Amino acid sequence: MAVGDVSMPQMHVVKGVKIGSAEAYVRYQNRRDLVIFEFAEGSNVAGIFTQNAFCAAPVHISKAHLLAGNPRYLVINTGNANAGTGKIGMANAEATCAKLAELAGVQNTEVLPFSTGVIGEQLPIDRLVQGLQPALDSLQEDAWLDAATGIMTTDTTPKGASEQFELDGVLYTMTGISKGAGMIRPNMATMLSYVATDAPISRELVQQLLKTTVNLSFNRITVDGDTSTNDSCILIATGQAGGVEITSESDSRYAAVLDVLTRVMKRLAQLIVRDGEGATKFITVAVEGGADTQECCDIAYSIAHSPLVKTAIFASDPNWGRILAAIGYAGVPNLDVKKIQVWLGDIQICKDGGAAADYTEAAGAAEMEKSEITIRVDLGRGSARDTVYTCDLSYDYVKINADYRS
Repeated sequence: MAVGDVSMPQMHVVKGVKIGSAEAYVRYQNRRDLVIFEFAEGSNVAGIFTQNAFCAAPVHISKAHLLAGNPRYLVINTGNANAGTGKIGMANAEATCAKLAELAGVQNTEVLPFSTGVIGEQLPIDRLVQGLQPALDSLQEDAWLDAATGIMTTDTTPKGASEQFELDGVLYTMTGISKGAGMIRPNMATMLSYVATDAPISRELVQQLLKTTVNLSFNRITVDGDTSTNDSCILIATGQAGGVEITSESDSRYAAVLDVLTRVMKRLAQLIVRDGEGATKFITVAVEGGADTQECCDIAYSIAHSPLVKTAIFASDPNWGRILAAIGYAGVPNLDVKKIQVWLGDIQICKDGGAAADYTEAAGAAEMEKSEITIRVDLGRGSARDTVYTCDLSYDYVKINADYRS
């Protein structure tokens, strides 16, 4: 069961985007497992992908096709990651693009393929290809919920975010979906995300906007510390709502677009953590007072990745010594522990490197009982700060991953 509010909002239509889906029986029965996005001609598309050296065949091909120009179609299957599949996997990903390109009347390089699911098994390419025409036949503007459902694996709920905003009297939309619940950590934290806007934005700025907001969202989440082979995040700007194209950061509209996109991306990223496999608690780890952002992140991730911290939180055990240990082994040089302050919610548990005089076990336990918990750390050595989002580690995480292929 996901933590907190994970409800789907009203998913506003993005002008210039159509979505179709079908049951291709890649792995699952009686559910949509193949999704196609179609963009209006002239749309600008950007992508960021996993840094895992064993990245999947569709990641290799999507990167190459993005370099070749702006794509018109995305094709996403769930149930099979097409990773660790060698030359056959590459051929299957290429065959998927070729068939969709043939059916849609575009070039192969105008199709980006994506896969998610079990690693090391070959795609059932015949079934996947047979599902392409039904998915194309179902293309419509208001199918974001179908798409969010169609890309799920161990997710317990579809994930979406959508906002409308006005620039110079023109109403624009920013809508996106994501999937992911396990094998989640930074460096594209297994997750997929697709966000589209009908605002007119140059291709260079689309890539810049994506990079900036991914670093504030998907690169600030972790469930289990495992970086997937398939992580991908795509941003599309169709320009179909009209207006003059935004080509520079100095354009007054750029800041407004960045603000909306940041909120949408953070919501999609945090939904992944809220739906972390077996999660019962949503945890914010905020580190401030650092000499630079990197050391704030190093300490935040050290806490967020710690199985001892995560299991203590699952058990509502205020064993705050585990937090101090995680701070200490984060590898930050010349860390003066006598300057460190730590809070659990509003309760200070560590003052100047030792137990806070007014801290009580009962107060700590009461904070740990909450479903949403904030751990705040002040390093006392600078003005940098950063925040990472994670969840607890429960019995169900082990059960889900032990039974994943059964």
